[in-house]
Amino acid sequence: MIKPSHLLRAAVLGTVFTAMFTVGASAATLGAGTVTADALRLRDTPAAEGEILATASGGTSVVVLEDTGNGWYKVNFNTVEGYMSSEYLTVSTTADAALGYGLVDTDGSSLNMRAAAGTNYDTVASIPGGTVLELEGVDNGWYKVTYSGKTGYVSSDYITITTEPDVTETASSDLGAQIVAYAEEYLGTPYVLGGNGPNQFDCSGFTKYVYSHFGYTLNRTATDQLQNGVSVSKDELQPGDLVFFKYRTSKPVSHVGIYIGNGEFIHASTNRYVVQIDQMESGHYANVYVYARRIIG
Repeated sequence: MIKPSHLLRAAVLGTVFTAMFTVGASAATLGAGTVTADALRLRDTPAAEGEILATASGGTSVVVLEDTGNGWYKVNFNTVEGYMSSEYLTVSTTADAALGYGLVDTDGSSLNMRAAAGTNYDTVASIPGGTVLELEGVDNGWYKVTYSGKTGYVSSDYITITTEPDVTETASSDLGAQIVAYAEEYLGTPYVLGGNGPNQFDCSGFTKYVYSHFGYTLNRTATDQLQNGVSVSKDELQPGDLVFFKYRTSKPVSHVGIYIGNGEFIHASTNRYVVQIDQMESGHYANVYVYARRIIG
């Protein structure tokens, strides 16, 4: 299978949108194309003599990467990159269209999903790296997607077109991502000792509350939550895992949070007395980290 192209965010210069791909080619991300013929062939070169790579039926949507200027568009159709005749392709920079699937390619960090297409709009969700999203449209270099029940836009800079995910293989990782997204909805909620949510939490009350939303019952205290799930090493951490810390106590642990990826975790903190995100690869939490448990399997 041809390696999926890594789409980069389009930068506006007049009406031109530029993008970089993992295969090393530069092109302009024009948007979504709709096949207007009964069938349209995808060729390996922008010429009628080019080798046929695939055939798209009428009404099919493709990702348009570049106008080659000679009557052909460079496109991505079902993860295959090639060329289609512009005579039979209607192109729009902003459109709702089924464009296949995209992998969040962020080297492990989370990707902000915005309320609209642009970095100046509010973040409505944080999507963990490695998540596969259904691409529902384009808007000037941004993809329209739905994640954890919310619809928004992600920069194509961090999306690699891919195939439909295997439900069996991705169920666990998808659930971890959903747990993280749900936990992040409570950022800024006050810390109160003994708080069980949803308007106030302590650390273990927070983890218990988040997991209960997905049908899992955790023990109430951080120490007792060491009995939930299975042990995992620090280098095996995945989004959704519980992470434990110990300081100023004779108990096995004194604090618990939820790992979100990229060396970060979310927790009901006594630092600022709110639910917040902190680093655990450096600073205080790196020094007091002790255990991790995986609840979902």
